[in-house]
Amino acid sequence: MLSEQSMQLIDMVARVGSFTAAAKKLHKVPSAVSYAVKQIEDELGVVLFERHHRSVSLTPAGEHFVKQSRTLLTEMETMRTDTIRVANGWQPTLSIALDNIVRADKISNLIADFYRTFDNVELIIRIEVFNGVWESIATGRSDIAIGATTAIPVGGDYHFKDMGEIEWCFVVGKSHPLATVDRLLSDEEVRVFPSICLEDTSREIPKRMTWLLDNQRRLVVPDWIRAINCFREGLGIGYMPAHFALPFIKTGVLIEKQLERPKKKSPCCLAWNAANKSPAMTWVLDYLGDSTKLQTDWLD
Repeated sequence: MLSEQSMQLIDMVARVGSFTAAAKKLHKVPSAVSYAVKQIEDELGVVLFERHHRSVSLTPAGEHFVKQSRTLLTEMETMRTDTIRVANGWQPTLSIALDNIVRADKISNLIADFYRTFDNVELIIRIEVFNGVWESIATGRSDIAIGATTAIPVGGDYHFKDMGEIEWCFVVGKSHPLATVDRLLSDEEVRVFPSICLEDTSREIPKRMTWLLDNQRRLVVPDWIRAINCFREGLGIGYMPAHFALPFIKTGVLIEKQLERPKKKSPCCLAWNAANKSPAMTWVLDYLGDSTKLQTDWLD
């Protein structure tokens, strides 16, 4: 098989345009360079260089060979340096799963600050919903989960940090039939209207719903923006995180109602797989801060 040294030799001759010039660069005699090139050509079964009186030029096959070998040489060097970095605790990628429940405006700041700090690590951001967050970290698709709620995966070296609790607001659109009802609402009264739910992104573990009564029809949406639009149009009813709902409640776009059996607060946490610990992960965990900062930045 062709060696790295063979590809480097052909590349050097192609760059300088002669065996003599290449020999000077490589501290060899011209005959040794010429002989080595001929051996490579014999091994390939093609002519790479047209020989002229004092110079050489690439044949079409030679041009293809040099182009491909330069790509391989670059990849080999990258592989070497990355392997050394990994041995010293470096990780080429860091994947973060964020539950759709957290504030999206903080994501851009996290990405910008991360890339100012790390110029050789790829950051992958995934937006998940409910159990999709846990599945993402349990299956290794993500290293860190921000805003994980309720369930906790079994097995694995998972660490957690409390983010506080999610408060929920039961809302309807201002034109909805329930908007003018001024008392606690029973299950029987609300069951007849579709429940606006987010689609859980888990594929392998059981899915969860935002809120759903027995025998109640669903209106499943991919995110809270679409949910808000459905609430505004009076297409359904349901719960939203308070930090998303309150601005719309204050402007009168959505109306908050109280139920006889209200939804409880949801504990929320930051989770990470300690088995994948790296300098990039350590930086992100420090950047996100303590429980108070996490709640203020992502949930308030």
